[in-house]
Amino acid sequence: MQLREDAQWSLAIATSMGIRITPENHQPVHTSSRYMMHATSAESNVASVISYLGEPTMVLTNFVADSPMSAFIKSDLRSRGMNFRGPDKPQGDAWGYRHQFNIADSGYGARAPRVWNDRAGEVGLDLDAADFDLDRLFADEGVKIVHLSGLVAALSPKTTQFCLDVAEKAKANGCAVSMDMNYRASFWKDREKELREAFLAIAEKCDILIGNEEDFQLCLGIEGPEAGGEDLEGKIDNFKEMIGRIRKQYPQAQFIATTLREVISVNRHMWGMIVWGDGDFHVAMPREIGVLDRIGGGDGSVGGMLYGIIRGWEAEKCMKFGWATGALAATSITDYGAPADEDQVWTIWEGNARVQR
Repeated sequence: MQLREDAQWSLAIATSMGIRITPENHQPVHTSSRYMMHATSAESNVASVISYLGEPTMVLTNFVADSPMSAFIKSDLRSRGMNFRGPDKPQGDAWGYRHQFNIADSGYGARAPRVWNDRAGEVGLDLDAADFDLDRLFADEGVKIVHLSGLVAALSPKTTQFCLDVAEKAKANGCAVSMDMNYRASFWKDREKELREAFLAIAEKCDILIGNEEDFQLCLGIEGPEAGGEDLEGKIDNFKEMIGRIRKQYPQAQFIATTLREVISVNRHMWGMIVWGDGDFHVAMPREIGVLDRIGGGDGSVGGMLYGIIRGWEAEKCMKFGWATGALAATSITDYGAPADEDQVWTIWEGNARVQR
């Protein structure tokens, strides 16, 4: 994929940052008294993989003026090597703006994870292109890839327009556009027609499309994979046929990706990935990985794949690296992957868990 060579930023993301709190030691939320807190969003999870590996990243988001939660988020993004821009909006009264809360139970063994999202009144609902100098970002400074998510695009009518504006400005200035569909039924309720039209419009500008079978069906109206399949190979063939339908509808897309997951237990998953790129399919057949916290594994895979694209790698290498950064994210109690270097990622792909001295 040809990316803008004079770009200051390797990746930009549009997001609504929030706070994630998780009980210590895999305990359930309703019986816990001790929690770990960190800044979160699906899109910053993607960017973290890339920023930890030294590529310059830019986060576009809203903040709450004079809020300790905003200060915490800004500090957390800085610690991950990410730059950020966005307005500090006055909170207003006690019923005014705030940052979303994501309350996450990691689960253990046979006890499945549970996640509660509390997004009422979040400041990201008010994302507006007028609050960001998109000409400066995309025309003057330059961006190689901008990554969007269906979570932000469906958050509110304003964020839908924001994502449309970002995609249009990016495309007009030689920036590749990536989107993870990330369908959420609660976001789409009573907005199906409006959001379908918006998602179709964004997808037409995308060079990279990401999602599972449900995402592509419900966001873009793509016919899903056939039910059944006698074995794993048959199921993967069905996925390839679905990707073929996506390619027909969006011929401009140069990469189309989906992760494959089978849950054995909370802490043991079969993990795979399919990427169409460079005119062919590239498949990581599912194999077992250990899981500390599954949330963010898919975002980790997207981050690794985009890192490979930024580095100019062939599609197969991008797929392998994305598989491994997804597996890496699942080893952390945070919901993002934080690779020490490329070598660490490749040892995961190779299945080499021996101590590195």
